[in-house]
Amino acid sequence: MSTFDNPFDPNRRLHAGGCSCGRHVSEAEHQAAQLQAQSAIESEKRYEGVVASAVMRAMFPQDVARRAFLKSVGAATAAAALSQFFPLKTATEAFAQGGPLEKKDLKVGFIPITCATPIIMAAPMGFYAKNGLNVEVIKTAGWAVIRDKTINKEYDAAHMLSPMPLAITMGAGSNPIPYTMPAVENINGQAITLSIKHKDKRNPKDWKGFKFAVPFDYSMHNYLLRYYLAEHGLDPDTDVQIRAVPPPEMVANLRADNIDGFLGPDPMNQRAVFDGAGFIHILTKDIWEGHPCCAFAASKEFVTTMPNTYGALLKSIIQATAYAHKAENRKEIANAIAPANYLNQPPIVLEQILTGTFADGLGNIVTQPNRVDFDPFPWQSFAVWIMTQMKRWGQIKGDIDYAGIAAQVYLATDATRLMKEAGLTPPTATTKSFSVMGKAFDPAKPEDYLASFKIRKAS
Repeated sequence: MSTFDNPFDPNRRLHAGGCSCGRHVSEAEHQAAQLQAQSAIESEKRYEGVVASAVMRAMFPQDVARRAFLKSVGAATAAAALSQFFPLKTATEAFAQGGPLEKKDLKVGFIPITCATPIIMAAPMGFYAKNGLNVEVIKTAGWAVIRDKTINKEYDAAHMLSPMPLAITMGAGSNPIPYTMPAVENINGQAITLSIKHKDKRNPKDWKGFKFAVPFDYSMHNYLLRYYLAEHGLDPDTDVQIRAVPPPEMVANLRADNIDGFLGPDPMNQRAVFDGAGFIHILTKDIWEGHPCCAFAASKEFVTTMPNTYGALLKSIIQATAYAHKAENRKEIANAIAPANYLNQPPIVLEQILTGTFADGLGNIVTQPNRVDFDPFPWQSFAVWIMTQMKRWGQIKGDIDYAGIAAQVYLATDATRLMKEAGLTPPTATTKSFSVMGKAFDPAKPEDYLASFKIRKAS
């Protein structure tokens, strides 16, 4: 073994450019190792707590007696006492390897759009079954229904828009309930589609008085459309009308002349072209390259009370996401999700979306391989940006703990561990800077970013 290859060589950092501790080839490797170690510590602590709690309940079945014991000696002393006669460490290690599923039969709601691809395809392509789950994926009419059925526990988890778990947690549009988003479903994958009658109105300054549809008030579609309009000098609250329309109804409303356009998910954009009702004005990847859209979400209660089931469900979805990320699998996936019980679309429509070679409705064949992509990592800076836009348009008010809420809802640690198992390379950080329409966003300065916009709702 050469000196460079020897991990125990004290001079390794000098050879490699190294890291701050001198044990890794690079600073990136050092940060990855730290993140992995921290993830392991957090997981072990969580498992220790679950195991210790189970043992305590077995010893003291009566709540009153158990609470009295804990109050008299303290939690730390109680755990130490238990470890004297029960192998907590061994039990914790066994539990961490993946204990029995608390629940195998699950219901997961989805909206019939390509953003839900990993959640949908995991059923017919066997990803759920591979992890011991029997998951019924249920086609649902709209986002408010998805939210309500998940809150009411009719669904165990759901396909949601990435702003929705933040809104539910903060009580925007519903009662506040702690929610989590451990995985992004898709990045990019949306477009502004206009009625074919407006094919000569490509300048947004000509859209004053237009009626637009978005899928939901708490959606990336709403925030990206508002951002795009405002950057072109239009006030989205006074110069145009924006209404919430369930995605499956968007093309029909465009054809009936009820709306002039929509910023919506696929397959609606491509279906409008397929039906001759509209044309694709701009892909949202050209507004913000790599933006999040939809996500896998579950209540914090589900995550904490069914940790093994939650882990198996999240693992299934991340494995499906990794499979969907590969371009060579996209045609197979298009056929798997085309049937009526899923997206109910011609496979050729889905292939154009997933492969990125598509007709734009203006006589052109466009090639954009990353028109839609699948990357599960829930960047917490995405959450911070979303909250700035929620505040910008009056959905939330007052002082916001941007970083705290982002960390609470967007579960980056869980995603990191399972992405590695699925053969993906997760980031070594949880936040990053990015640009939207050329304007830089620093997640450490959300209020400065918010104050920089001329067009915004009055506080």
